[in-house]
Amino acid sequence: KNNVKAMEKELLTCSLQGKEKAVLKISQIFQIPGSKALETKVIVVLGKAGMGKSILVQKICQDWSNGEFSQFEFVFWFDCKQISLPEKRYSLKDLLLEFFVKPQEGSKEIFEYILQNPAKVLLVFDGFEGLHDHENFPRCPASQPEEDSYSIKELLSGLIQKKILSGCTLLLTARPKDKVYQHLSKVDRTIEIVGFSPQQRELYITKYFEGLPYCGNALKLIKEREYLFSHCYSPVVCRFVCFLCETVLETGDKSLPSTLTTVFLQFVQQKVIPTPTAVTTMQNQESLATLAHIAWYLGEKHQSAMKSDLPSKEVKEFALKYGFFQPFAFPRHSDSGEEELGSAFSDFVIQNFLGALHLMLAEEIKDKSLTKYLSFPSKKKKPYNWLDLVPRFLAGLLFLQDDPCFCSLSDKDVKKSTKKQKTLLKYIRRLQINELCPERLLELLHCIYETQSNYLLQHVALKLKPDLSFLGIVLTPPDVHVLHSILKRSRKEFFLDLRNSSIDMQGLKDLIGVKNVASFRASLVDTVRLWRSLQQTKDHQLLRAATEKFVLDPFKAKTMKDISDLSDLAEMQKRINCVQDASGYSSYEIPAIKNLGKLEFALGPVCGLQGFLKLVKILPAFPSLRHLDLDALSENDIGDEGAKSLSEVFPTLTSLETLNLSQNKITDVGAEKLATALPVLSSLKTLSLYNNSICDFGAENLAKVLPAMASLRVLDVQYNKITGVGAQQLTDSLRKCPHIKNLVMWNPTIPYGVLEHLQQLDPRISL
Repeated sequence: KNNVKAMEKELLTCSLQGKEKAVLKISQIFQIPGSKALETKVIVVLGKAGMGKSILVQKICQDWSNGEFSQFEFVFWFDCKQISLPEKRYSLKDLLLEFFVKPQEGSKEIFEYILQNPAKVLLVFDGFEGLHDHENFPRCPASQPEEDSYSIKELLSGLIQKKILSGCTLLLTARPKDKVYQHLSKVDRTIEIVGFSPQQRELYITKYFEGLPYCGNALKLIKEREYLFSHCYSPVVCRFVCFLCETVLETGDKSLPSTLTTVFLQFVQQKVIPTPTAVTTMQNQESLATLAHIAWYLGEKHQSAMKSDLPSKEVKEFALKYGFFQPFAFPRHSDSGEEELGSAFSDFVIQNFLGALHLMLAEEIKDKSLTKYLSFPSKKKKPYNWLDLVPRFLAGLLFLQDDPCFCSLSDKDVKKSTKKQKTLLKYIRRLQINELCPERLLELLHCIYETQSNYLLQHVALKLKPDLSFLGIVLTPPDVHVLHSILKRSRKEFFLDLRNSSIDMQGLKDLIGVKNVASFRASLVDTVRLWRSLQQTKDHQLLRAATEKFVLDPFKAKTMKDISDLSDLAEMQKRINCVQDASGYSSYEIPAIKNLGKLEFALGPVCGLQGFLKLVKILPAFPSLRHLDLDALSENDIGDEGAKSLSEVFPTLTSLETLNLSQNKITDVGAEKLATALPVLSSLKTLSLYNNSICDFGAENLAKVLPAMASLRVLDVQYNKITGVGAQQLTDSLRKCPHIKNLVMWNPTIPYGVLEHLQQLDPRISL
């Protein structure tokens, strides 16, 4: 079991800016390029509850104690839910040298050294969501911040605002949905822990059962329940599943529960009913009901810890004996020296389950008011539910009231639970499922899946809209599983937008493999990685489906990585052709590459030219490109070099109908290069050179080739540096071009009277 804990510390996956997945070694966390030595550094570690944020900071502390992170002479670690509970005030010295660790002697000298050497201090605040009412964060007063006393929130605010111990390193952990950024003026590094990959899940489970007689059967048993295995991406849930699997194997059973609700129901039931005596069972049921009430009461206040003791001795013994609660000590005040004890739920998921159990059992919770505790009640924006797993557990419990495990936890009347179940059924039937935002839709799918009601599963499948966008929504392995299971039940054909969803390769493979998923969009890097994997495993059938269903049009390149990914995609065409030939199939064009019709380029002035020169090299790979748009708000500045490079590939762009080169600092040199090659664009209808630096010489070259551009309908050269001379040349050429419908050429350098006269000569000229 110690090996399992070590794995939780070592396996750290992070999601960097732009949702790019990478493995980050713990030793790299504090390596921030470009940071200044005397500035406070702020590092934020994000992750859902149970992802291992606390394990990570414990590992950092352990490594430091073993000689790692030698840049820090002092490391202080604080659990936010513990230090924020008492309404007491602390100075920085109290916080560091009284609460965290109290030196036997020399406190004053040590504190002075810390103040003089802040760069050698690491402060870790674990669980930012544990700060009570952290959304209303106070400002730290400016007077003598190191000496005065503050509340914990004020003290942390002063550290973040760099008024206290400026130059130290701050490491904060928080959940992704917490509003941590509104309190931070600058974040130097953000790391998001996204959980175990499928291979890491298998490794975790294997190590958990290492040395046990049924080690070989455990992994097989868990993988048979694909939904539970998907939930094992979360280390804390994986541990619960392993615990239950261990119990199942010891009792000789041959299967695990099918839902998360039944996993925790059986887990709690085995803890609560260890002996069959009636007296003990009744006491345990009462104690469990009390804990369930506390779980919900604290959760409503965004808390998991309490300062006051548990209601009775029996409840306290029950909670501590079965591991539902764990005690901890509050900060010790230097003047009183008294130690206060508190209690906290040992696990966030358990608190969620008990909170849902309270909603099931509490008589004051009427059946009609039950739906307000779900995450998809109305079109109005609902406050973020801190106990975010409660709706799923609640839905699952509503359909388990006849289960022996559930009955053993309570002596309540089952009929009342049945009424609540009917309320949920009625509510789901009335719900406008096709109007739900992606987050609420996913929450609904999880809730319905936990019920395992065939009626509800089929009902939701029929109500789904055909175009499902999860653009920018993180899709976890359980999200993918429930979506996959619902899609398979529908008779509709679906389009899925999975871009920037952080979906893993297995999840992408599963969704693409659904027959009625007719098309999909995904991040190019994920798509290419999947295609390469399918090539290596020689799964030609799925590879063909994955390429034929993929949609690229329209595509907008915003970063150099977008260009690199697009280049990799074009390269895949050659590789797939080689594989097809070797496998006996005829070569075929990847539809997404063949059918790309619109390409927008918006890299901005810093990387504009560099990125465009790389893009130009692969433009011939897209034979159906009809619209090339380089007009970006930030301006790409491809200049004459970019224009020259583009003109060289014009012969391959036979389908191009719209070319927008506006705001790119093209001069007469670039205009001349373009004009020479433009006639080969046999399909070009619209050409925009708006807001460049083209003068009369460039206008003259454009005028010469207009008659040869038979397909051209609109030319826009306004906001350049063309004078009346160049305008006259364009007008003269326009007379030879009956096919052109509009010439837009207002320029501040053309006298208004001249332009007005030219328009009178030819009304196709726009002012």
